[in-house]
Amino acid sequence: MRRMTPLLLAAGLLLMAAGIARGLPPGVRRLLTPQRLLETAVRLETGTVHAPPAAAEPEDVSLPPPAPSPTPTLPPETASPDPPDQTPDGLTILSTAFSGGLTIQNDAEKDVDPAALLSEGPSLRFGAQAPQVLIVHTHTSEAYTPSDGCRYEASDNMRTQDTNYNIIRVGDVLAARLEAAGLTVLHDRTVNDYPSYAGSYGRSGAAVEAALAEHPSIRLVIDLHRDALASDTVVYKTAAELPDGETCAQVMFVVGTDSLGLEHPNWRENLKLAVYLQDAVCAAHPTLMRPIHLVRERYNQHLSPGMLLIEVGSSGNTLPEALRAAELFGDAAGQALARLME
Repeated sequence: MRRMTPLLLAAGLLLMAAGIARGLPPGVRRLLTPQRLLETAVRLETGTVHAPPAAAEPEDVSLPPPAPSPTPTLPPETASPDPPDQTPDGLTILSTAFSGGLTIQNDAEKDVDPAALLSEGPSLRFGAQAPQVLIVHTHTSEAYTPSDGCRYEASDNMRTQDTNYNIIRVGDVLAARLEAAGLTVLHDRTVNDYPSYAGSYGRSGAAVEAALAEHPSIRLVIDLHRDALASDTVVYKTAAELPDGETCAQVMFVVGTDSLGLEHPNWRENLKLAVYLQDAVCAAHPTLMRPIHLVRERYNQHLSPGMLLIEVGSSGNTLPEALRAAELFGDAAGQALARLME
């Protein structure tokens, strides 16, 4: 039997939803919005995007973290006027844009109201001591589709240990933009997912705990990732359309909860912070943000009442597209965070 493409599936789901949604209960109607159906189509094609740690992986974060490697001088950023339409192994790259705004994709099935959360505002406040922000990378080797001027030696599919081309490079740019807004940032460039991908969250969690113990001034922890939207035949890139005609990657907050029964009493505080930043970034760049993804897993976010997982782009994006997204996000989010200084 021939497999349906995501676009055909999305079209069919949209038509079906239009015909039946009016007569369904509100809780079911929320599952039949165009946004949810589009994401369902893509994720049915690509599989789970935010895969939690394997069931056998313990949440124990007692392992001592390796020492962070030094930050290298960044090579000049290379523009990519003609992004590739295929990956190095011949998979087609398709562009998709998720409509964000002040919306929450509520896979945790929590009772949340974005407008009410925005009205409450975050409880997080920065003091004068440094550092104030910690950036870590659970999946440190995550990389992007190679493009002209941005080709690397792969350690695995869409992964590299070359910090000039993996998610660490994006973290360097984000850190620089937040510091330009007046924040002090500690960027932990430790590799947590190589040579063993299993146990990545345990290692990054240990690094976060060690940093918080050594630097009690830290109020915000960012676990920076690259999303993965790909199947055996297609790789997707997220696209934000900017006023000057430029295109860059989209950005997404992933907020963990206690829905799996694990202790996470401050998940709502993390969500309020994500809503606050989502609103600020969308005001500056309306298409940059995907919906906030509220998930059942906690992804180490129980370690701090100010901890967020952020996805910059997807595996189909190029590094320049991700760097531009990090610049725009960092500028807007940095200004919003600066307003939280006491």
